[in-house]
Amino acid sequence: MGVSAERSAQVVREVPTGLFIGGEWRAGESTFEVENPATGEVLTTVADAGVADGAAALDAAVAAGAEWAATDPRARAEILRRAFDLLTARAEDIALVMTLEMGKPLAEARGEVTYGAEFLRWFSEEAVRISGRYAVAPSGGTRLLTMKQPVGPVFAITPWNFPLAMGTRKIGPALAAGCTVVIKPAAQTPLTTLTLASILTEAGLPPGVVNVIPTTSSGAVSAPIIADPRLRKLTFTGSTGVGKKLIAQSAEQVLKVSMELGGNAPFLVFGDADLDRAVEGAVLAKMRNIGEACTAANRFIVHESVAKEFAARLGERLAAMPVGAGVDDDTKVGPLIDAAAVEKVSALVADALDAGATVVTGGSAIDGPGHFYRPTVLADVPPTVRMFREEIFGPVAPVVTFTTDDEGIALANDTEYGLVAYAFTQDLTRALTVAERLESGMVGINQGVVSNPAAPFGGVKASGLGREGGFEGIEEYLETKYVGIAL
Repeated sequence: MGVSAERSAQVVREVPTGLFIGGEWRAGESTFEVENPATGEVLTTVADAGVADGAAALDAAVAAGAEWAATDPRARAEILRRAFDLLTARAEDIALVMTLEMGKPLAEARGEVTYGAEFLRWFSEEAVRISGRYAVAPSGGTRLLTMKQPVGPVFAITPWNFPLAMGTRKIGPALAAGCTVVIKPAAQTPLTTLTLASILTEAGLPPGVVNVIPTTSSGAVSAPIIADPRLRKLTFTGSTGVGKKLIAQSAEQVLKVSMELGGNAPFLVFGDADLDRAVEGAVLAKMRNIGEACTAANRFIVHESVAKEFAARLGERLAAMPVGAGVDDDTKVGPLIDAAAVEKVSALVADALDAGATVVTGGSAIDGPGHFYRPTVLADVPPTVRMFREEIFGPVAPVVTFTTDDEGIALANDTEYGLVAYAFTQDLTRALTVAERLESGMVGINQGVVSNPAAPFGGVKASGLGREGGFEGIEEYLETKYVGIAL
């Protein structure tokens, strides 16, 4: 059982498919098709923005900027809160749209609606708590006033793997701070963002405050927006390679940037770990979103005393996870986003096997239709293989062993990335020591999921700049102004 084809088609028909600029839906220069990765079938066609459309979207954001910045914080907060309520009320339809265009199982899509909506609620509460300070200068003759003001128009570029949450995680704090937004969703998953724009409008958001420009010409459309002196903020979630190029482009205008880039998350299991808890955490850290997440555990670094048992038990769990179209109720593992993703995962597994790794379970793609790969656990993996350097972005768990704590931590830190790390131990001193020594922006101790709207999300090294969520999230969209007052 699952969602019927008729129901799926009905929900897709209700999604707007135009560009959203200045509060109006309009056609683009052309259209492009959105496919279901589970079947390869076309879901619908969407307006394809060109360079002129990008310029129009920024024009609309600039035109709406002054009035939105001057809008009372409470009014901004109430709009965000209404949008949270609307998202929550329509969770089933929005989850289904995500599953159809991205492939994640419906249960996970429902979870993303909950998670993504929470950014709107969190930042609705932060909108009314933006504050400065007042102080007496040490010399006594001047008063020091600091105030926080919106940075200005924002260009947000979001990825395909979490199409709702990555949108709300950027739009929520931007609107709370008083900024206007142009958002470019990934071409694979524009429907969720277009649905979000519709909901924000229904919640009372004024025209031009959020503008959505789906496009298959990302570089051509984005470059003029980034080069425009009226833009003041660039926020991007995606690969480190693209992020570096965007940072370089942003330097010309000295834009404020926040970058949530690639990851290579280590998953450390120490000899004293509770293996039941470690295996459960591994399933969550690896298989969330089919492994297509920057926070996904990429390298399982397991103490030699428990490595064999851990790999066997993890293999049993992954082998028992049903693979199929996400709209089926029993599905736990959906398709990868496209054929290229399957080819990359297959190449990484082949490289590991050539280097001496052994297959505990899985290890191969599944014939189509659709882009599926079997949940896989590899044992005896040398730390020199490609998948220990590159993001797997698929349902593959490679296990390597270590002997001492120093060796395990060194393996964990042996990467250019530093987004998130996981560690399982029952020793409090070890847990704190490891958390301090791991070179990552986030650490999960005895848990396989760390993402939380109330916590600062972000990495170090090649994993990015800035933080999203938490008290820190709104600061990315604010400037600090100092006013000296002579008495």
